[in-house]
Amino acid sequence: MSLSKAQDLIRLARLAAARRAGISLDEISEEFDVSHRTAQRMTEALETVFTGVTWQDGNDRRRRWRVADPLLDRLKPREETAIEALEIAGRTAQSEGRVRHARALSDLREGLLSRLAPRDALRTEADAEAVLTAMGSVTKPGPRVNLKPTVLDAIIEALRGPFRLRLQYGDPDAPLRIIEPHGLLLGHRSYLVARQPSRGETILNFRTDRIRSAEALDESFAMADGFSLQEYAAQSFGVYQDPAQYGEVIWRFAPEAASRAAEFQFHPTQVLEPMDDGSLIVRFHAAGWLEMTWHLYQWGDKVEVIAPEGLRSMVHAHRRPDFGALP
Repeated sequence: MSLSKAQDLIRLARLAAARRAGISLDEISEEFDVSHRTAQRMTEALETVFTGVTWQDGNDRRRRWRVADPLLDRLKPREETAIEALEIAGRTAQSEGRVRHARALSDLREGLLSRLAPRDALRTEADAEAVLTAMGSVTKPGPRVNLKPTVLDAIIEALRGPFRLRLQYGDPDAPLRIIEPHGLLLGHRSYLVARQPSRGETILNFRTDRIRSAEALDESFAMADGFSLQEYAAQSFGVYQDPAQYGEVIWRFAPEAASRAAEFQFHPTQVLEPMDDGSLIVRFHAAGWLEMTWHLYQWGDKVEVIAPEGLRSMVHAHRRPDFGALP
């Protein structure tokens, strides 16, 4: 067995041990980017090499493998990548004002280091720091709105419940309001997605930078039936929601920009249509024309809005031919 295959087998065993329901062939194929047949061979090797390997067919007719091998905990892979990932995630959380998450990630990082021998810990820290230095800044470039750590902590506590949230929003003398948080959309401007019972069942967006104070209450509530934050977020191009603008969006990228545009995921539901003249049509359904305009401006005259007409009129007069580079 080659070294890379041995490493994959150890990782598979740890995944099968960590996941309560075990791991299926489809999940193995996705995790290791291998074919279905290769995934089958990996499970055969798993049963050969490790003790305590069991499998069970679930209600979805998928077979899942689990590992309960007492010797598995003694297999300690090198931790450089984990240390790097935790450090990057911690710095990102710190830059976004998520102090609680930054502290928890730092604790996990220190915990991993504490399990290593001093010599290995020093080497691992040095290797991880070298990678982080080579990567440069881990924060997103460009302007962003700073969030209040105390407000963000209260929001996270409320989402964990879920608990109702009492907050002061907007003007300094604004009255307190009670809301029921359903999720948090993070972006160049972040929004708290919530329902305000005094205003009915409608899901609303609250700009987190306009929340002056927030307190998680010891009052639980039932989430809106069928609500999915992923589906809700997909209704917009960025983070702003406007039901009146929701509909099909069609952009045409000029032939000289088509290959570059094809590298982008403008929206999770997008459909790309290469045209005979070398241009590229991009279609998706979303709202948020202003955020679309901000992005489309970067493409100058290399993109044309086919639909909707409202977005086309916002962009058309500002398509410049003199930009020296594409996004």
